[in-house]
Amino acid sequence: MRLAASIAASAVVVLSIPFAAAQSTFTVRVLTPETALKAAQAALKKCRDSGYQATVAVVDRMGVLQVLLRDRFAGPHTPDMARAKAYTAASFRTDTAALADATQPGRPQSGIRNRPDVAAVGGGLMIEAGGSLLGGIGVSGAPGGKEDELCAAAGIEAIREDIEL
Repeated sequence: MRLAASIAASAVVVLSIPFAAAQSTFTVRVLTPETALKAAQAALKKCRDSGYQATVAVVDRMGVLQVLLRDRFAGPHTPDMARAKAYTAASFRTDTAALADATQPGRPQSGIRNRPDVAAVGGGLMIEAGGSLLGGIGVSGAPGGKEDELCAAAGIEAIREDIEL
């Protein structure tokens, strides 16, 4: 009886080794630089077509800058703001307009606005596909956050077929 229990316990240990090894890593999808550039170019084009001089930033899923495009007459503050919007969307896994609403003064999450590089204003969107976060895109320079967001959405739409599973 003891021998049978010992063999059964050994079998469980031996059979669980591949399972444990399989759980030690995981696969993530990341944007290629070419895809990030395509999104940024499409967003910039949308802004230009709307009459706005803007800057577009695309970050990877960890919030690291991949692409930054600044139109020639975009304001000097727009590169920092576009990057911050893209970073905020990716790192908080929410669009920045939604974060702006959730972090209004007096709300429990209002302190988030005091974190470095957080832009709780419209114009930053998550780039997602197949339930996975791939990155963020941020636009700054249009007359307001809603207009910035429309440009960012055009960037995502331009790569939608490229990133879908």
